[in-house]
Amino acid sequence: MTLLAHGLGGATDLPIPLTYALIGAAWALTFSFAVLLFAWREPRLDPESPGRPLPAALCAAVDSRWTRAVLGVLSVAATVLVAAVALGGSADPARNPVPGVLYVYLWVGVAVLSLLAGPVWKVLSPARALHRALCAVRRRPPERGFAAYPERLGIWPAVLGLFSFVWLELAAPDPGAVGAVATWLGLYLLVTLAGLVVFGTAWAAHADPFEVYSGLVGRLSPVGRRAGSGELVLRAPLANLAGTPVLPGSVAVAAVLLGSTAFDSFSQFPVWRRQLVDSGQPTLLKTAALLGFVLIVAVLFWGAARATGGVTRAERRLLPGTLAHSLTPIVAGYIVAHYLTFLVEKGQATAILFADPFDRGWNLLGLGDRDVAYLLSNHPGVLGTIKVLAVVTGHVLGVAAAHDRSLRVLPKAHRATGQLALMLVMVGFTFTGLYLLFDA
Repeated sequence: MTLLAHGLGGATDLPIPLTYALIGAAWALTFSFAVLLFAWREPRLDPESPGRPLPAALCAAVDSRWTRAVLGVLSVAATVLVAAVALGGSADPARNPVPGVLYVYLWVGVAVLSLLAGPVWKVLSPARALHRALCAVRRRPPERGFAAYPERLGIWPAVLGLFSFVWLELAAPDPGAVGAVATWLGLYLLVTLAGLVVFGTAWAAHADPFEVYSGLVGRLSPVGRRAGSGELVLRAPLANLAGTPVLPGSVAVAAVLLGSTAFDSFSQFPVWRRQLVDSGQPTLLKTAALLGFVLIVAVLFWGAARATGGVTRAERRLLPGTLAHSLTPIVAGYIVAHYLTFLVEKGQATAILFADPFDRGWNLLGLGDRDVAYLLSNHPGVLGTIKVLAVVTGHVLGVAAAHDRSLRVLPKAHRATGQLALMLVMVGFTFTGLYLLFDA
């Protein structure tokens, strides 16, 4: 099992020519923007809208201390198991499920689950569970640390954590090595737990890369919390998205997620592979290219968000962060388009490896007798259609989120023209994203 082959198909995945898909996507995005300008003239997205309450029994079960305790115990037990397999299992990544746990279940599975149910990592995090247990022994509220978290840092620590992960996946010399994956996971757990002890739960909310990632994508879930009471409700996903807090590092998080996904697709091109062979320093070249993709996304969005008139210098400086939430649907679209096959098929392969986690000839639960069902790879037309729809839907929702926020923050005379640069950048992202996904 090659965990880093994300199951991405080429242009043959498409039931229609790639050129037509690109043109159609650009027209769909442009047409949706035009409709928004004429039909959506006042802000509509309210993150504090009451929503529709979920059943009281379900809310009570989700928020129960016993539920959190059971999930915490299971999370810690799973962490112990993964650590044991990393230390005592096979060194061959094709026979060890640990790389799959990181690249499939944590990186992709948590994001998809967050899209459906909200920011789930806050509940599933083993570091939070261990910290809660430690605080219970010391009779200290988990929110309290020995120092206050520096608000000026925003979510920049999470940006570094996310970049370290995508570097491991896409630029490290041997990203599938069990030792490399186990080391990253160990350092992640150690740093997160230490940060929780020092700063309290504010550290997890701002610095844990998985929690920030889960929280960002979870804003697109239909499940939200009612302001004041905290009651679970169903609400329009874009309304939940509008409540995304504006923090230092917001643009950087989205840029890391989008830029790394684009680089991953780009790295499949034969010309890039030849360049790596000829370079003599492939790790350095991949690191530079990965960083370059991230910076390109950040600079393009930063410049487009600021390209408006009628605002003061101070207001212009705040615009990129204020509009950064509009990149979240695009991130979610690329998660589905880029990783769906990876999650469905490599996820099965990882589960099968747990039949014999220590490479001793076991067949736990009969998993070893099962084969991977290639549900998506065997239907390339369906897969290609899903990819196009995911990318286009993400961009259309991103345009809608940016438009609604622009109605709130831009002067009335510049509400239309102030969005044009951002619209052009999003069209460019659409073209580039589809081209990389299907022509790599």
